Amino acid sequence: MTTLTREEIVRGLAENRETPNGAVRNAHAEALAGAAEASGDRALFREALDNLINAYLYSAESPKILVPFARLLQEYDKDPGAFSEWEAHALFWQFKWVATAISDAPGIPLESATGWLDEMERRYRIAGYSERPVREAEMWFADAIGEDERAERAFRRWLAADRDDMSDCRACELNGQGQYAVLHGNDAEALELWRPVLYGDLTCAEEPHRLLATSLLPLLRLGRTDEARSHHLRGYRMARGNESLLPSVGKHIEFCALTGNEPRGLEILVEHSAHVAPLANLDDRLAFHGGILVLLRRLKELGHGQTPAVPYDGSPRTVAELYEVLYPGCLDIARQFDARNGTARVSDRFLARVGREPLVGELPLGVRSAKLPQTAAPARVRASVPASVASGPVSAPDGFAELVERARRARDLSHPATDALWAEVAVRVDALPEVDPLVRADLADQRALAAARSGAGEAPQLLTAVRDDYRALGRAERAALAELRLAGVAAQSEAAPVEVRALLRGALRAAETLDTSEPLRARRIALAELSAIRIESYLRSVETADGDDHHDHHGVLAAELTEFVSAHKGVLADLVAEAEEMLGRVTLAQGDPERAVPLLAASASRAVAAGRPWQAVDPLVLRAGVLLSLDRPEEAEAAARSALEHAAEVTDAEVQGVARLTLADILLRRGDAAAESAEHALASSHWFDRAGLTADSGAQARLLLARAYAGNGRNAEAAEVLQSALADLLEHGDQQAVSVREFLGDLLRRLNEPRPAAEQYLLAAEIAKGWEDPRPQAGLAQSAADTLSDAGLALESVAAYERALELHRLTGDAPVAEVRVLRSVAWLGLREEVTAETVSGARKRMAEAAEVLEAALATQPGVPELCSELAQTWHQLAQVLDRYVNANEQSDEAEVGALGDGGSQPATRLDGAAVDALRLEEIELWDRAARGYAELGPDHLRDRFQCLNNAAWTEQERGDAQAGAARVSALIDEVRALPEDDVPDWVLPSAERLLARLNEGE
Repeated sequence: MTTLTREEIVRGLAENRETPNGAVRNAHAEALAGAAEASGDRALFREALDNLINAYLYSAESPKILVPFARLLQEYDKDPGAFSEWEAHALFWQFKWVATAISDAPGIPLESATGWLDEMERRYRIAGYSERPVREAEMWFADAIGEDERAERAFRRWLAADRDDMSDCRACELNGQGQYAVLHGNDAEALELWRPVLYGDLTCAEEPHRLLATSLLPLLRLGRTDEARSHHLRGYRMARGNESLLPSVGKHIEFCALTGNEPRGLEILVEHSAHVAPLANLDDRLAFHGGILVLLRRLKELGHGQTPAVPYDGSPRTVAELYEVLYPGCLDIARQFDARNGTARVSDRFLARVGREPLVGELPLGVRSAKLPQTAAPARVRASVPASVASGPVSAPDGFAELVERARRARDLSHPATDALWAEVAVRVDALPEVDPLVRADLADQRALAAARSGAGEAPQLLTAVRDDYRALGRAERAALAELRLAGVAAQSEAAPVEVRALLRGALRAAETLDTSEPLRARRIALAELSAIRIESYLRSVETADGDDHHDHHGVLAAELTEFVSAHKGVLADLVAEAEEMLGRVTLAQGDPERAVPLLAASASRAVAAGRPWQAVDPLVLRAGVLLSLDRPEEAEAAARSALEHAAEVTDAEVQGVARLTLADILLRRGDAAAESAEHALASSHWFDRAGLTADSGAQARLLLARAYAGNGRNAEAAEVLQSALADLLEHGDQQAVSVREFLGDLLRRLNEPRPAAEQYLLAAEIAKGWEDPRPQAGLAQSAADTLSDAGLALESVAAYERALELHRLTGDAPVAEVRVLRSVAWLGLREEVTAETVSGARKRMAEAAEVLEAALATQPGVPELCSELAQTWHQLAQVLDRYVNANEQSDEAEVGALGDGGSQPATRLDGAAVDALRLEEIELWDRAARGYAELGPDHLRDRFQCLNNAAWTEQERGDAQAGAARVSALIDEVRALPEDDVPDWVLPSAERLLARLNEGE
């Protein structure tokens, strides 16, 4: 093995600290510790051991910290004085990690574990530290070995002990206190303890990551499902892919399994498939695999045992196979703990966890998840029939005769529960020894109607048979309806117009020839007339060449519908409502939304009055959209809320999704209802998933949900939802693809994830590259450049800024954007080093910016935004020069102006005259900027004051304190002469303090 030099080891340690946690980092840390020990440099060896301990801690191999910690402790015992104050503090701090590692390693005998705790207590006492961390470690150890009274005593002593430099951060302590409460059945108490961590008041390296996962089941048990959903979306985003947080990932998988989100749980498992292999930390393995087993058991129960899961030990595994591998392995680990601890506690808790039943039947999460494959027919669910269908006293709710009667009433009302009721009849009828022929005819009618709706080729034959059966049974009114449906099926299957018209005439004759005493005769005739109006409109469009007389078709249809409404207005309210809805849609097609609004309102009102509120949903949703387009948002919201109210009995999942999405959109536009908008968008996405529209309407619902979350400051949840639907949203055209990627970039930027944010902006810019208008691409390139700069990628940022600059110049009408790019590039050039060369480049960019603004002001004199940007440009150029002077003063003779890593070439040191010239130029630039700000009025007073402050101190640095004081005195006199109401409170006190300090310095 090649021996590393001290410099190589030092550099390696620095690199190792920046390496992602995991096995690779650990292996490198081990090698560096070995090399440091071989070097004989004890200080370097201590540093390498400390690095190795930290590497192990934040990985799945945390129990390995015991060996390097013992070595480091030996070093301390040999020569405590060799340890700096910081090194000694770190050593004692690591005792707490060792205590956790002992509990997590069943291979360490109980006596040794107890000995380590005693040693920790002894050393803390000698060093003068509080017993607080010792008692916490003792509490968890006592709990693990089943000594509950000891655990309770340790818990009380932990809380009573003083906090000092060895105490865990408040976030970690609250985590432990809450977990102890949960173990004793106090979920509400735990959540109250955790509140400061869960809501961001207290944070640390792994909080609130861990607590967001730990809080999931307590929240579900308390029925706080909205919070549980939020914690899952936020928390999984933080834990994803982090090896030291695999137990938290397991909790998120378990949460999905217990809330009807098994597909989501399986996706999370797949994302972490590389970590499913045996982990060195047995406690972590038990926690992570335990959560996976909850999911696998649920999937097996749902019939998905043969669904592919993830590979294990190099072999692909189904759900059932993976369960059979992980379960005995986890049970063996639990029993190892029990064997050491002398109790069955760990096994009992493991078995209780794996056997948990769902806590929520189905909790929509908002994120997109692929559906599980259909394995068998779903279990039959008894139809839930609203009271509006069942009227009168019910003596035998489960009686077959009553069920048939309910189904017929629902059918006559066109109630949404009709299909479910007849499905129940079909199930029960097979068990009857003898069935009424009319019931069999009704069931055949229902099957034929289903075939007609789906466009099945057998629909005409089924309907013909139904018609004949009804005629044979003397039910002419039902036969007439079958005749009408035959005409509709013929039109739907694109039969020849002559055939369709013949069927329509036959249906109308069948209705007209009904006995005059038949109660449904008028209804059957009106229904035939309305169907003929609808189908004739379609036939005219087929018979007319494309595009010819299109508006005439609308006019004819509108006239026919208007005549129908007039003829039947006093009766048959539901059919009139249907005609009015059609008329409203035709009116919209004619380009007259104002006329459509009352028609749609009348349709909805008439449907409700007819006792069919579900029929009002479609016209109300449409009316809400029309009102929104007419800029009448209050009325639109009222219509959408009414639609949702009337949708209570609707079983069509798409209709439910549309109603909620419409209201969510209106509320989000309102600007102050993002939270409620999110609720409806979430429900909408769930309904669209049920309807099989996940990739289409479901994706749009998720986009709106993400926007609502973002509008309510829930950026992590917004990003998680949006990323889950991204692939679907990108399929809906370039305009949406650009908008969505830009939105995602904005979210990631707010979450301080600049690299992925920049990637989204660049991808969006690439889509917009071919557009005629270059402005969208320019804005995206500039956003990408800003985030690349935030990520410390200076070269990439400059390239993106240059592209943005090129595009802004193509537009010829974006001087402010152009100037901001130029200034950003100027500052980027100074990031690595401040030398004569880099300052010259910055000067050039600032000068370009000034020229752009002066040219714009020549054509648009006095525009405030342009004047402000010009003042800001002089202000920033002065700051560039000031930085150059400061860098020169801080440099030494060997390396002038180098602020980076030593990569710059030595430059000639500025002499006194050059420095004074730069300071004079600074003063002149600040004065120029201040004059510009002064012309812009009181809104820019703070900027002006900053320039005056900088110029005054620069005067003092030149040895002319009086000139600086005179500037400030002049401003004070000016401000005192202004009306009191025009002067901000901060100005005079700030100016007077500045003057006093300048005079003191003099």
